[in-house]
This record gives sequence, C-alpha cells and structure tokens, in this order.
Amino acid sequence: MRMSAKQFRRMNKTKSKYGNRKVEYDGEVFDSQAEARYYQELKLRERAEEILFFRLQPRYRLQDGFEKNGKRHRPIDYIADFEIHHKNGEIEVVDVKGFKTEVFKIKQKMFERKYPHKLTLIQWKRGQFVEV
Repeated sequence: MRMSAKQFRRMNKTKSKYGNRKVEYDGEVFDSQAEARYYQELKLRERAEEILFFRLQPRYRLQDGFEKNGKRHRPIDYIADFEIHHKNGEIEVVDVKGFKTEVFKIKQKMFERKYPHKLTLIQWKRGQFVEV
C-alpha cells in the first residue's frame, strides 16, 4: 500500500526538542509563538520610535576555530533571537526562552566576557514578557 506525500509528512512530523512549534509571521519563521510575539512588540516599538532598529538572529563568535593534535575544532557561535539598537547608543541582545539550558548558561558566560552588550533573557509569562 502506498501513502501520499501529505500522509508521509503527517506521520513523520517530529516535535521540537522543547515542545515549541515554529510560527511564521510577516514572512519570518520563528522558533516559538513567544518569539513571534516579541517580534511584533519590537515592530511597534520601532514604529513608535522608542528604539532605532532591531535585527533578527544576530550571530556572535564566542571562540574561533582551532587545530590541536591534528584535530580541527570548529568555532563556537551564539545566535541570539534579537539585537536591539536603542536611541542612547546601547545595544541589547535578547533571547526568548522558557528556561536557561546548560548550553545557554555556558554561552552566556562566554558572551558576557567578550561583548559589551547587555544580554537579556525573557519569557512569556501570564500574558507579558518577563526577564528570567
């Protein structure tokens, strides 16, 4: 018995690691509903001229790649959810998360050591964004 492509996709749909569903909004794909909500909030703040602008998925090099004992080690990058440029010249890096993972805690330390920007972790809780 053959199955259609639609049936195959439905059967092989896997959940994300943390139970989030990808959301498309404004032509952008977000990892969660909360991330899409925060994007909407930033768009409003940008239009109201509360912030200069923001970027999606900024990449920060935490450690360069290197070779040791004949083995090549890849660089370590941190990809945040948003980078907000405030009117006072400050840059704030924002990650929307449900909780701090162990990997995030390590990358957060590396980021704090290397970059002067404020790193903010937020989550959607009881109808509003709160800092974690």
